[in-house]
Amino acid sequence: MPPKSLLLRTEVPFRAFTLSRFSREVTRTIVGHHRLWRQFLLVMALACVATAQPASRAKTLVSQGNLDGMRWPNFSDYRSWLQKFYEPSGYAPAWVQGSAPSPQALSMIELFRNAWQKGLEPEDYDASRWDGRLHGLQDPSADLAAFDVALTVCTMRYISDLRIGRINPRHFQFGLDVDQKKYDLAQFIRDRLLPASDVSAVIDSVEPPFAGYRRTEQALLRYMQIVREDDGEKLPIPTKAIDPGQAYAGVPRLSRLLRLLGDLPSDAAPNDSHVYDATLAEGVKRFQRRHGLDADGRLGAGTVKQLNVPLSDRVRQMQLTLERWRWLPIEFSAPPIIVNVPDFRLRALDDNNQVSFDMRVVVGKALRTQTPVFTRDMTFIVLRPYWSVPPSILRGEIVPAIKRNRNYITAKNYEVTTMDSKVVTSGQISDDVLAQLQAGKLAVRQKPGATNSLGLIKLMFPNEYNVYLHSTPSAALFSRARRDFSHGCIRVEKPAALAAWALRNNPGWTVSRVEEGMKNGDDNVTITLARQVPVFIVYGTALAYENNEVHFYDDIYGHDAKLAQALAKGYPYP
Repeated sequence: MPPKSLLLRTEVPFRAFTLSRFSREVTRTIVGHHRLWRQFLLVMALACVATAQPASRAKTLVSQGNLDGMRWPNFSDYRSWLQKFYEPSGYAPAWVQGSAPSPQALSMIELFRNAWQKGLEPEDYDASRWDGRLHGLQDPSADLAAFDVALTVCTMRYISDLRIGRINPRHFQFGLDVDQKKYDLAQFIRDRLLPASDVSAVIDSVEPPFAGYRRTEQALLRYMQIVREDDGEKLPIPTKAIDPGQAYAGVPRLSRLLRLLGDLPSDAAPNDSHVYDATLAEGVKRFQRRHGLDADGRLGAGTVKQLNVPLSDRVRQMQLTLERWRWLPIEFSAPPIIVNVPDFRLRALDDNNQVSFDMRVVVGKALRTQTPVFTRDMTFIVLRPYWSVPPSILRGEIVPAIKRNRNYITAKNYEVTTMDSKVVTSGQISDDVLAQLQAGKLAVRQKPGATNSLGLIKLMFPNEYNVYLHSTPSAALFSRARRDFSHGCIRVEKPAALAAWALRNNPGWTVSRVEEGMKNGDDNVTITLARQVPVFIVYGTALAYENNEVHFYDDIYGHDAKLAQALAKGYPYP
């Protein structure tokens, strides 16, 4: 229908046979209004066509799952989400009002440009391309559909990347599940982003809620500033360790670098001499502590090697660690235990996700018996346990030792059992028993006691890797800076304290009671936890602490290198 005003203005008396001036004026009025009515219909028709064209174009683009002009044009992995997003509106533009971008669109584009602050790559979200696209909207022939679809794809990628990471951890055979964290991306954008007055606040809610994650983001910003300030000069590697008071040609560079990194106080006087003095040695000790080195203050080849690592590499470590933070659940069923393999430490969290206590651990050897990355719930603890020798160790170590010494089983306090744990012998091994061991028909276990490889307690979170937490008779290894010595299980420095913490919902289980059971209790006593404890075995080579220190660790298993290689391939990520 035409506007009501037009209809009312045509209601004028008209007589065809009248040739008066009044009649002629009325005739002209009607003819003019008929012309205006036709123009109104034409405008409406053109508007409908204009609306239909972007919608049709958008539907085609979404169906193709590919959009030329994007940094990563293949978005087939997001196609179903885009269809779910656009179908309710008939594929009408979501981010464009008339020919102008919505405030929400401009906010998202600004977030794309600053994605580096989150440890992400801005070009993954077309950061450098949006100025041209925004300018292009001013052209009457602008491809509104391409603009809108590109913005939706980048927004979905950005939200997903912040929420669950870019690469699924199962791609690396890690036992972590991010599926439970996934958003319905279509609904999230439609219900929470498009109507938002503060888009940044909505996006902030997507990220992990952990203080350690936020501290790592802040540390990343500091280190990116340091990269811009540093000249990258390399320190000379000494032929033998430099002690305080000795000459060292790299002293001026060392002084500048330690001050830049915060290992020397900002008000420390510059050292332009070539004497490695006590002040510098204290700064080196702090640097060594932050990099998993023995904090002896000596300038050896290992310390100088770490000092010479490009600061851009440290930035990369933090970016990769942020990616791994996003693989963790946003909340836990109970305060968890978290073991970080590269820094050889265990941390128990409280109800507020703050560290309740921590301790040193020994993890699997880097070359052959790496500790896997996974999560399970701890369900029980065993005091004075047997150690059931895994088949791989039986074949690779125990059987060869028996061949060399038939009394090996007795000497090591082992016993041979059937597969259902019935004792066959703990004495000299006969040819028949050896043959059955080689054939995998018999098993070996170590008897409980102080020399048992598991020590006097094990904390169990049943898993397919046969990995658990346990004490150890080899306590001296905890004093080492690098502690990858096990067959994959995790040896803990303070087993009684950890057990009492895990048993805190079991009445009466104090540290002293746990210690008494370990030393003087019955063998192989199982205690079921009243409340299960989530255990996370994770891998991060950069950690930011509450005191603003950032600690870096070697990529002992090569997981950082593999993650960086996978990320370099771009979308669609596995």
